[in-house]
This record gives sequence, structure tokens and C-alpha cells, in this order.
Amino acid sequence: MIEHIQSNLREAQRALDALLSDGPALASVEQAAALLIQVFERKGRVYSCGNGGSMCDAMHFAEELTGRYRDDRPPLGAAAISDASHMSCVGNDLGYEQVFSRYVEAHGRPGDCLLAISTSGTSKNILRAARAAKDNGLSVIALTGKRNPAFEALADVYVCTPGGRYADRVQELHIKVLHILIELIERRFFPENYAA
Repeated sequence: MIEHIQSNLREAQRALDALLSDGPALASVEQAAALLIQVFERKGRVYSCGNGGSMCDAMHFAEELTGRYRDDRPPLGAAAISDASHMSCVGNDLGYEQVFSRYVEAHGRPGDCLLAISTSGTSKNILRAARAAKDNGLSVIALTGKRNPAFEALADVYVCTPGGRYADRVQELHIKVLHILIELIERRFFPENYAA
């Protein structure tokens, strides 16, 4: 059993090393942080969405911004598209492909941003949400594990992490990227939390 534990950790380490040595991917993370900072400077809001584990990541990202990351500071305007009543209503009445786009159409305003997470880069409801965001004047950050030209065309910033063959490795890199984005936002607005 220990050999499987070690194998999993080595595989995760290789994925992290691949991201660390991927210059374009690191540059896209920096661009995403700069875009999010601009949104918050303009008093905009950030919405996040994803399916399955990516929804959990979207929720985690939003709550770290509205709550706190490491040290206390004022909240930042963020919301994950995860309300069960909204999801079941839209999914039942209009179809699951519209659960995120409909929310963006209802709540998104020009100057806001959508962080759209899809490990495959092909989730139809995520692409539809990105399209709705663009149509309504929001900026779009795509966080994926595979390149998809159709998704990339909808994104202001396209972050593609080289996670490997399976979604679990991609998700492990995604949570690291999300934590980095939160830290970079905090460093801009709350530098006192990083003075030590």
C-alpha cells in the first residue's frame, strides 16, 4: 500500500514541477491575478463556476474572498454559482446547460468577472456561461486542464495547467492556482497581511 501512496505523491509532484517550469502557464496566472485586481479596484464582483470537484473549487475560491484566506481583512465581492434552488430550477425548466449562464445573465454587470473552471475545457454549461459573460460585458478567466480553442476564444485570460491524464491531478493544480490568485489579490489590497 505504501508504494501506491508514494506513487501518487510522486505523480502529483511531477504535475506541480511541470506547472512550475511552464512559462506561458505561469504568465497566464499572473495575467489572471492582474485582471482580478482590476475588477476589485473598480468595485466589481467576481463570479465563479464549475461542475463537480470544480464547483467545490469555485465555492472555495469565492468563500476565501468573502471570508478570509490567512489573516483577517475586509471582504471582497465574490460569489460561486452554486445555489441549489437556482441550479435545480434552471436545470429542470431550461436544461443543465443553462445553470451557470442564466445566473450570469441575472447578476453579472459590465466590469465584473467570471472565473470559469473546467478540467476538460469542454463542459458545455461552462462554455455557455463564458459566452453569456462576454455578451454582458464581463471579463472571463478560464481555468482548465486541456486546451480548447473554442473556450480560449471566449476568455480574456486562459490558464491551462499541465495536470496530466486525469482530472484529479488537474484539480490539484487548480486549487494551487486559486490560492496563488487569492494571495496576489491580498498582497495588492492588504499588504499589511504580508509584512512579516
